[in-house]
This record gives sequence, C-alpha cells and structure tokens, in this order.
Amino acid sequence: MKKLLKKELLLSFHPTAAIFVAMAAMVLIPNYPYYVSFFYAGLAVFFTCITGRENNDVFFSMMLPISKKDIVKARYGYVLLIELTQILLAVGFALIKSVLQFPANSAGIEANMAMFGVALFMLSIFNLIFFAIYYRNVKKPGVAAIFASVAYFLLLGIFEMLVFIIPFARDKIDTFDPLFWEYKLIILAVGVVSFIVINILSYLSSVKNFSKQDI
Repeated sequence: MKKLLKKELLLSFHPTAAIFVAMAAMVLIPNYPYYVSFFYAGLAVFFTCITGRENNDVFFSMMLPISKKDIVKARYGYVLLIELTQILLAVGFALIKSVLQFPANSAGIEANMAMFGVALFMLSIFNLIFFAIYYRNVKKPGVAAIFASVAYFLLLGIFEMLVFIIPFARDKIDTFDPLFWEYKLIILAVGVVSFIVINILSYLSSVKNFSKQDI
C-alpha cells in the first residue's frame, strides 16, 4: 500500500492539487462562505482523475501485479491525504484568525469547530457521489464531478442558510470558539464519525463497481 500511495503522489499528483490545498487560507477572507474553500479539495480529486484518464493511469495500474481493489485503495488514500491536509491547514489559519481577532463573518458560519465538522461531512458526501459514478466508468470523471459538485453546493447552501434562519444555530453555533464549545464539539464529532463511515462505505462500493468494469 505504501508503494501504491507513493505512485499516486509521484505519478498521479496534479500540480493544481497543491494550489487547491492552499485554498485553506480562504478562511482568512473577511465575510466569506468558508465552506467554498473545501470544495477545492474536491476539484483536486477531479483534476487528478481527469489527468489520469489522459495519461492512461488506470490502464498502467492494471498492468501492475496488483488487484483492482488495491488500485481503488491507493486512490482513496491519496484523496483522503489531500482532503485532511487541507482541513489541517484550515485549522491553522482559523487559529491565526482567532489570535488576530478578525471581525465576525457576516456571510456565513465562523471558522470554528462546528464548521470543520460540517466540512468533513460535506467532503465525505462529495467522495461518495464522485466515486460511485467514477468507478462505474473511469473514462468519464467529468460526469462524476458535476453530480458531486451540485450535491456539495446544495449542502453548502443549506448549512449556510441554517445559521441565518435557526436561532440556535445563529446564537450558539455561528460564534467564535470557545463560546458554546460543547455544542460545536458534538457537531465536530459527528462530522469526524460521518467522514470515516461514509468514506468506508464509499470505498467498498467503489471496489464493487470497479471490479465490474471491463478495462
């Protein structure tokens, strides 16, 4: 697995992925819907897959003495590494923002624990939809990206709207840390658990779909 992950990082890594991961710094932008920054991790996944299609990455991998399951596992390891790296960077920038006492975000939720929990959930849904479609036909990553992106932005709109129309979300969740930390910690925990569970289910489904492809 370590060698396959190394192959993903050295041969499948698209240069824009580094730029998209750095979009974690968008949490420093005043009055901005911060969930947008995590969508770029999904774009990194798409660019990786579309570049792999042009470079016949899947066909190259199929010639290696490995199973289709290993190919999917390596790609998931790469994707989770990209997404979690961006999350960790965003946490660092959120801490900087807190120390410098940036003004409140009037465009959506603050960069707090709850936001990261929701972001993890949204990324897991993106992965679920993207790979459910992609591993049915690896030649059409664009179709997978369209459906996954639409789902992501629908969720983004819903979660951002909640902090404006629901008093509890507005008064307790959309606040600076460590205010009401116990509520935010619950949301963060739910986000972490959902990220793990959904990605495991997504991986298992992807292995099943990919095994049926005649490549």
